[in-house]
Amino acid sequence: SDPSWVQLYLPSGVETYPYAWVDASQARALSLLSPVLAQCEEAYVMVTVKRDLFGTGRLVQVEDLSLGPAGCQPTIHNAPENTVIFYAGLHECGSVLQMTPDFLVYSISLHYKPTPSSHSVIVRTSPVDVPIECHYPRRNNVSSNAIKPTWIPFASTISAEEKLRFSLHLMNEGWSSERASNGYQLGEVMYIQAQVIAENHTPLRLFVDSCIATLSPEADSSPRYPIIDYKGCLVDGRFDSNSTFSMPRFRDDVLQFTVDVFRFSKDPRDLIYITCHLKVAAATQAPDAENKACSFHPATNSWVPVEGTTDICSCCETKNCVRTTGQGSSHLDQWGRRLGRDVAAKLGM
Repeated sequence: SDPSWVQLYLPSGVETYPYAWVDASQARALSLLSPVLAQCEEAYVMVTVKRDLFGTGRLVQVEDLSLGPAGCQPTIHNAPENTVIFYAGLHECGSVLQMTPDFLVYSISLHYKPTPSSHSVIVRTSPVDVPIECHYPRRNNVSSNAIKPTWIPFASTISAEEKLRFSLHLMNEGWSSERASNGYQLGEVMYIQAQVIAENHTPLRLFVDSCIATLSPEADSSPRYPIIDYKGCLVDGRFDSNSTFSMPRFRDDVLQFTVDVFRFSKDPRDLIYITCHLKVAAATQAPDAENKACSFHPATNSWVPVEGTTDICSCCETKNCVRTTGQGSSHLDQWGRRLGRDVAAKLGM
């Protein structure tokens, strides 16, 4: 392929609800009961494992169970019920993200690897790998059936019609329409527009929390290159003056930014994945360290916010962007960040 050619593809989405899929056939071959249960929440997956994994009455050792390539250990051991529970963020433990036209699919496996006791060289059970998938609709309020109790006073006022739909599009140079072609040459500039559509909703302001470029669908894979990081800092602007947020916004629910076309220097693969996390906050809430859009200004060697005071961008240098003590956040802000979705774009080069 032409090493200077770049393509971007953004699949469309449909509205539905998240669901889990577990293939426990290896264990179920010996156990008539379901030994592994998965519950897909908005930001994490909860996996419950019965220690009687094979239905034989022989309990597996807790330390022989792990989750994902990273070997994450159980979070909870419920001795009375002989179960263990794993809690893992969707991007933790080595999970793999794949995209379909309708869903974001996070895949991970539960591993059982029996080890002999300290005085034995044998084991009496076989290793088992249990694939687990969490399917999330690419357009929907995925927390609609998983609202935390502390948020009930606000969430209970939300009607079924009040859905947030996030999108990420390539635009033409004038931002007037979507780009007709998804092909680029190195040296060109990508005009990227993030948007949220809120039906019958309180006015919201959109932010891009992060954008990571990788050579595989997993956002935490290596090599990886951060374009936007630290809760809204366009860090690529440190190295290229064309990478910047557009100022001022023309609408609170739209955020535009430009990035010079690039490729990874030491890898011949032709496909780059860019995963962006979008979130919203109440439009009436003043931007802060956790809700901001900051560009680097080379002429003054400083960070400049799209809106808000310049001090909210200072953490782009310290890389510690958290809300300072005493700064409150409305329920809407919490709910909005909770609704932040991974909007993944594939860059093929």
